[in-house]
Amino acid sequence: MNVIPSIITPHPTHYRHLRTRFEPQYGALWCYLAPNARPCFSFEVLEELRRFQEKIERSAEDEGKGWGVRYVILASGTPGVFNFGGDLGLFIRCLKKNDPETLRRYAKECIDVLYAHSIGFDLPVTTISLVQGDALGGGFEAALASDILVSEKQSQFGFPEVLFNLFPGMGAFNLLERRIGMRRTERMLLGGKLHRAEELHAEGIVDILAEDGRGENAVYEHIVRQAGRQNTHQAVLQVRRKLRPLLYEELMDVKEIWVDSAMRLGPREIRLMERLVNAQTRVSAFAPASITPPRTGNA
Repeated sequence: MNVIPSIITPHPTHYRHLRTRFEPQYGALWCYLAPNARPCFSFEVLEELRRFQEKIERSAEDEGKGWGVRYVILASGTPGVFNFGGDLGLFIRCLKKNDPETLRRYAKECIDVLYAHSIGFDLPVTTISLVQGDALGGGFEAALASDILVSEKQSQFGFPEVLFNLFPGMGAFNLLERRIGMRRTERMLLGGKLHRAEELHAEGIVDILAEDGRGENAVYEHIVRQAGRQNTHQAVLQVRRKLRPLLYEELMDVKEIWVDSAMRLGPREIRLMERLVNAQTRVSAFAPASITPPRTGNA
């Protein structure tokens, strides 16, 4: 089945790190992460994402004007990379300057973006993540925040934070636990391994597995399949969010544990983060490519 969009309405934006488009025949609003430097969540990317989300949240007022957003799809404009997650360069600067407050503010902004997306902006909207490359750390968290996770087979997922003695603190535990249970979540967070999309599809983490190069088509096919059942689908999502809610207060509590843990890191962990930043910069400069977190004999 080939589903090709026939009408694309330009979606006016004033973003430097995002690209968006709206397809009214599907009610699909696409947001492509397109950072100018490394494909990670910098303060600038987070600010633009939150501004994009606030526009969606205000869209309820435009319902009568026919804007009609039913799906919000998060994807990437960087070939071979969905997102590398946290801004490790910022983390390094905060650790060297003993600046926990900036880390705390950064973590809160990450959570604000993730939480709004995870609850569908309090609107009858289905969120979809389309992963067509590596989703690491906070990039994996962002993908998990959607109602539906679509991934191409070539994609790899992982939480490399354990390699520099940290953990993903902006929602990974909360989001994964709802899909695969606490014990499996802990093993994944502590393992530091890369996982292929097919493996995560078998575990129920990836909802829809697409052939390489056909991720967008898989998203359209899903939307078309749901077209006659949109009311039921939205009701089931509402029940899911009611019975297994993602609580903002819990995310904020975990954030404090993450900040405290980060501030205890020493020179060795900082050197490992610096190596990973350099590797990510090289990969993003020559994408498409895949990145494996650096390992040392002591890691």
